[in-house]
Amino acid sequence: QVQLVESGGGLVQPGGSLRLSCAASGSIFSINAMAWYRQAPGKQRELVAAITRSGNTNYQDSVKGRFTISRDNAKNTVYLQMNSLKPEDTAVYYCNARIFATGSLHWYDYWGQGTQVTVSS
Repeated sequence: QVQLVESGGGLVQPGGSLRLSCAASGSIFSINAMAWYRQAPGKQRELVAAITRSGNTNYQDSVKGRFTISRDNAKNTVYLQMNSLKPEDTAVYYCNARIFATGSLHWYDYWGQGTQVTVSS
């Protein structure tokens, strides 16, 4: 079994910062790309940022220059540093990872349970 567990969400004022973490655990042979998505009420889930195993990154235009994705391969963990937060960043943030589980025949996409980020004064 593979599990992704997120942490770090909460309530923050506009202009503030939060750091999200997502740790993968279980019978993991290898992890490829990792990413953060978000879903605001009444909207579709959207990609926020992604990072390859080698560290190449890409970002949604609205978060470029404010958010930074990083990962620690030794800890099977991905992070999202969010600075200069805006009310429109309010959403449930989900971690995603493409994982080859031990004993599996394929790569599969796994998801965390989500963590709420609320930006409000």
